[in-house]
Amino acid sequence: MSEDGDSAFSHKINHNGDFVSPDGLCWVSVLSCLLLACSYVGSLYVWRSDLPRDHPAVIKRRFTSVLIVSALSPAFVWAWKEITGVRPGPSLLSLMGIRLEGIVPAATLPLLLTMVLFLGPLVHLAMDCPWGFLDGIKVGIDPSFWALCVSDMRILRNQVVAPLTEELVFRASMLPMLVPCTGPGAAIFTCPLFFGVAHFHHVIELLRFRQGSVSSIFLSAAFQFSYTAVFGAYTAFIFIRTGHLLGPVLCHSFCNYMGFPAVSTALDHPQRLSLLCFYLLGLLLFLLLLFPMTDPQLYSGLPPVCSLAPSPGSVCS
Repeated sequence: MSEDGDSAFSHKINHNGDFVSPDGLCWVSVLSCLLLACSYVGSLYVWRSDLPRDHPAVIKRRFTSVLIVSALSPAFVWAWKEITGVRPGPSLLSLMGIRLEGIVPAATLPLLLTMVLFLGPLVHLAMDCPWGFLDGIKVGIDPSFWALCVSDMRILRNQVVAPLTEELVFRASMLPMLVPCTGPGAAIFTCPLFFGVAHFHHVIELLRFRQGSVSSIFLSAAFQFSYTAVFGAYTAFIFIRTGHLLGPVLCHSFCNYMGFPAVSTALDHPQRLSLLCFYLLGLLLFLLLLFPMTDPQLYSGLPPVCSLAPSPGSVCS
């Protein structure tokens, strides 16, 4: 479709050729995101099996499914562009955070920021670790340890495949489609809703294998939805601010490893006062460093996805 009026959606172009103000495309953006989310979750169930989700055979099959959907996700964004007639200045891959500019800070600063937030859990882990510091170094450089990790399907799923595919689908693909409609600020909180709802499919398997009472399963699902929605908003914020996919992927992998902070365990710890201080310190430092460590200027200027925003606002600057 051309920019001269062939598109069914009218919009304006600024003097740089960037997309500025869309009209009438929100329903296309939302439906495109919904279709992409359903495709991702639906791909997990194309394989009929009576085995639980953590069985290696099930994990391998699902790897195939989600990798195919993830590989096709740029086609969803391209199709959305063609339907709406949006013609952004940056390339499709740049809009999706796949670029080399600012790659070093993108690989380090968001992860360090997330580790600051988890300062309490990290100190808690160090206190209860049976290994000494030197023992930890020896394990970390032992090739057999990494070979064991690579051969463990659950580790590969939680630390590699899930972070990569979920961030590619639910952040890098959806945010470029949502930002022109909602603006970057609202997109940060809209995008995670698709991510949170997508995790409700775990309820099906928990009910199927009777892993708990119905009430406890749905309570757990509600908690998971809330947690994943908040986490999704955080990685969406990082994606928009940095303009990179790598940072959200690494933060996602780290958070999957750490799990939800065990505050209740910290309250029962013999050194609970010290631990709670670290929990609080981590949260305060995180809030202080959130904007400085994600300053777009550290990642080579205006994030590409912000070129689609009707009004970029403080999130993009």
